[in-house]
Amino acid sequence: MIDSPSKTAPLFSEDNIRAVDAISKAQYIAFAPYIFQASVLLRDFGILQAIDQSKKEGLTIPEVCKAVNKKHYAVRVLLEAGLGIGLVYRKDGKYILTKTGHFFINHPMAVVNTDFMRDVCYDGAQNLRTALEEGKPAGLHHLGNWDTIYQGLSLLPEPAKTSWFNFDHYYSDNAFPEAMAIVFAGKPKKIMDIGANTGKFSLTCLAYDPQVEIGLVDLQIQLNVAKENIETAGYGNRTTYHPRNVLDKEAKLPTGYDVIWMSQFLDCFADDEIISILQKCHEALPDHGRIFINETFWDVQRFDASAFSLQMTSLYFTTMANGNSQMYDSEVFFQLIDKAGFKVVNQHDEIGLSHTILEIQKNNP
Repeated sequence: MIDSPSKTAPLFSEDNIRAVDAISKAQYIAFAPYIFQASVLLRDFGILQAIDQSKKEGLTIPEVCKAVNKKHYAVRVLLEAGLGIGLVYRKDGKYILTKTGHFFINHPMAVVNTDFMRDVCYDGAQNLRTALEEGKPAGLHHLGNWDTIYQGLSLLPEPAKTSWFNFDHYYSDNAFPEAMAIVFAGKPKKIMDIGANTGKFSLTCLAYDPQVEIGLVDLQIQLNVAKENIETAGYGNRTTYHPRNVLDKEAKLPTGYDVIWMSQFLDCFADDEIISILQKCHEALPDHGRIFINETFWDVQRFDASAFSLQMTSLYFTTMANGNSQMYDSEVFFQLIDKAGFKVVNQHDEIGLSHTILEIQKNNP
């Protein structure tokens, strides 16, 4: 039995930055909006890509202007900003890409995160204070008129829709192949996929085990998308669909499933809502059934950059998603599991990019 979260690194446990570096970092924070906007335009205008193609030879400002067909002034102010940001350096009048610049335009995580911030979060970020004070996603109105973003996922305007799903799938899909061996170790016959979204996990299960049956639980608007994907793949005969708003006090989960799977689902809810959802699972699950929870806990990350990305993603939940959820500290999450009447029996860290799969069962089956 696991009674407390496992820790792979003591992140954020001391202040060891030099004063001179702390002063510099403080200026980064002060100018953060322009740092982001300039970096995105250096990428979206193709300036960084043009310099990248020149390798270590670099390009002059006129050469960049010719390559990207932008005005001299625009290129100059952006590249000078890029020097301080750390995306480029200058030698003999030529601009050369730094390692940071290379990863900013080429690393999949950086690309996905940047698009997500630009298209989904940036405009709404200015409403963070209101969101925190009211407990509502005060920035969501920049994308549409819904109470939560989940009600409008399939209706999001472009490019926000593409960037949202790219972000979601990038962080969840890569965990699915490794999850198969964990979820199917007990040879489940029926799996309930709560928060099925577009059905990618269900599709992975259906392809992995030709006998397993899957029940998908989500809002009707999301199930429509998942059903289309599953029917197209030819697995319709082994799937059932259960439209549910899990926050509805009267809504009960379907029974008859020996495994429940939730991937990056519970982090979409507040603490008390997570407990309520898990209690619904408790009622629906047979005594010896198992629940597998796939989440990204910031305190279990190996690298500061991963933890930082998750902490910043929490503010997306605050301003854009629902106003009351976050990417969790595992210690907090374990307490919620216990309050719902479950215990953690297995914890699998470093799944996919940065995931943890928790296997839980009833406290006294």
